[in-house]
Amino acid sequence: MTLQPTPPVAAPDPVPTAGPRPLRRWISVAAACAAGAGLLLSLPPYGLWFLAPVAVALLAAATHRRRLRAGLGLGMLAGLVLFVPLLDWTNLAAGWLPWIMLSLAQAGYLALVGLAGAWLSPLHDRWRVLWPLTAGLLWVTQEALRDRAPFGGFPWGRLAFSQGDAPALRLAVLGGAPLVTFAVAAAGGALVALAWRRWSRPRTWAGAAGFAAVAAVLVAGPALVPVATPAGETRTVAIVQGNVPRLGLDFNAQRAAVLLNHVRATQNLADEVRLGRKPKPELVIWPENSSDIDPLRNPDAAQQIAAAATAIGVPILVGAVLRGDVPGEIRNAGILWKPVTGPDLDQVYIKRHPVPFAEYMPLRPIARVVSAKADLVKNMVAGQTPGVVRTPAITVGDVICFEVAYDSIVRDTVTGGAQILAVQTNNATFNEAEARQQLAMVRLRAVEHGREAVMVSTVGVSAFVGTDGRVHSPTGFNVAAVVLRGIHVGGPRTLATRLGHWPELAAVGLAVLLLALAAPMRRRRNGDNPAAEHTTEER
Repeated sequence: MTLQPTPPVAAPDPVPTAGPRPLRRWISVAAACAAGAGLLLSLPPYGLWFLAPVAVALLAAATHRRRLRAGLGLGMLAGLVLFVPLLDWTNLAAGWLPWIMLSLAQAGYLALVGLAGAWLSPLHDRWRVLWPLTAGLLWVTQEALRDRAPFGGFPWGRLAFSQGDAPALRLAVLGGAPLVTFAVAAAGGALVALAWRRWSRPRTWAGAAGFAAVAAVLVAGPALVPVATPAGETRTVAIVQGNVPRLGLDFNAQRAAVLLNHVRATQNLADEVRLGRKPKPELVIWPENSSDIDPLRNPDAAQQIAAAATAIGVPILVGAVLRGDVPGEIRNAGILWKPVTGPDLDQVYIKRHPVPFAEYMPLRPIARVVSAKADLVKNMVAGQTPGVVRTPAITVGDVICFEVAYDSIVRDTVTGGAQILAVQTNNATFNEAEARQQLAMVRLRAVEHGREAVMVSTVGVSAFVGTDGRVHSPTGFNVAAVVLRGIHVGGPRTLATRLGHWPELAAVGLAVLLLALAAPMRRRRNGDNPAAEHTTEER
């Protein structure tokens, strides 16, 4: 038997490299933490808006060419750094457990951004020019999901709400909050493409200049976008910030004192008007919860509000809590109270989006297992119609408290005929940071819809806002104040108002398409080099 020689074993092909490796693990973790911190500092009360695109770039760099689970974890880390301190005001009223649970839930959406960034890595390696587009689309999609789910969503901390003092705010007149978010995130995408290109190809200058130009245009270019011009007609509006007592009263006495504060402040304004020291307003607006005692059922509360309306001689938009016929059911309402005829029951707005776990308790049997205090939350019934309140002088687009964060709720008032926007809110159980975060949303809405706006709070911050987003006559926090200002009414509908949610839907559709297009590229890369992702991740 003749033995056949064993054929020589061919040397394995060298492992192909598919581009630059990911950042080292510790650098990725540091970049994700810095991204979360940058997002936090870009929002009120800090207002360092220019950090928002930098934060987007840092998170994109941290997750690029990472495994999917690593991208998910890095996004979650950035989300926790952002949301735990951003939402700490919820701890003041609800305690630490709801605060941490809400922060974890919100951070989960940034985890999806990190996952998507890792998933799209082959696409970015092949066509780096797409990075600004994909970044913008991913962040708009993330916010679209977070604005709606679960339980109607919680849109706090959107990129758009960080741009109150930035040129990008003016883009709201064209496409609302989604377009502002897209521009900020796309600028971040251009920055990461610029940085990654210089790192991977240090001798290439033309592409770097192109990405730098894109980032500069996205950041500074919106300054040239014209905002809506206010209509010529004006009406004088008064906002009353009555303030609340802090200590020494039981619950019922506290509610009575808050109502009395707003009554007395309005009567004092009436005295000033009578003496010629201040102009007579055509509408007075009180904040949310200015009457926690139902004035439609309690004669004493009704009598006090009527006395204030009679003294000032014009209607008052009163924020009131109304009891339902079913025990435990309440409604958060804005009621137009006229000087002679009293409450106009045809001009009542019922809050359409009560806050879950604060104003009503979803999944109450499960919530009882988590917290013994679950049954302390009453059942706030949602309204069904937009907050269009027609007064003799002005048609008001009324939204209550957190509703200003939701695109459709505010837009519905404008398409329903609102000439100005009014946000009635109660920040007494929170802090000044929360109030200023809310005011940033009012600023965006005024630009978006071309309607001047007011925010009126029990404790502050209350203010008037122009159609260019500028804040006028802001009050202090935890003080009593009455402010009057002539406010422009009406005006043409902006492009953003006319388009509504269509730009956001288009962005979500394109994001899904790009995520799908990346799938065969990932299979091809992993098929050509099964160890590539593993070896790069081991650095």
